[in-house]
Amino acid sequence: MTVRVLLVDDDALVRAGLTMMLSAFDGIEVVGQVADGAEVVEAVTTCKPDVVLMDIRMPGMDGLTAAEKLRTRPEPPQVIMLTTFDTDDHVLQSLRVGASGFLLKHTPPAQIAEAVRKVAAGEPMLSPDVLRRVMMFAAASGQDPRRTVARTSLERLSPGERDVALLVAQGRTNQEIGISLRMSTATVKAYVSRTLTKLDMSNRVQLALLVHDAN
Repeated sequence: MTVRVLLVDDDALVRAGLTMMLSAFDGIEVVGQVADGAEVVEAVTTCKPDVVLMDIRMPGMDGLTAAEKLRTRPEPPQVIMLTTFDTDDHVLQSLRVGASGFLLKHTPPAQIAEAVRKVAAGEPMLSPDVLRRVMMFAAASGQDPRRTVARTSLERLSPGERDVALLVAQGRTNQEIGISLRMSTATVKAYVSRTLTKLDMSNRVQLALLVHDAN
């Protein structure tokens, strides 16, 4: 299956470089390019990408705002945020608005291609180390109102769904969660999918952040 990618960056040279680089990998096709976050929703409708590779900082609508707008669409594409700034705040903001991955622009081509494939398959592009770093920052910057909202959201889950959510927040894979809770991997996947739908979330990283907000 070919992964369809939409590029969003205000720098034409960056877009050209990403197009050339991604086109060198089998199974990835760049189906469109836009220079402003304000054009993303229309481009997604037209190009029907599986993954949107998007800059955070743009002179018009920034990537964070555009990613949040995409979440309101039925079956939105996965989003990977690109940036030259490696800060906890940028990573955290990206994940809170529904991005499934976060990459620096100087990331090696093979890693970018791998991230595109993983995200298209529904896997967040974050290593356990990066996830732990984000969670530590989220906990340090947490505010009581956010904690209250998070706890109220988690109360909507069944006991089984909460058990799965807690392990997702630890960065466990579906297979690891299944072993811990004595479930099949398929059952865990169903629990995660049902939980995301119930909480109106687009990926498991958002679920992990919610769990940490509640603590």
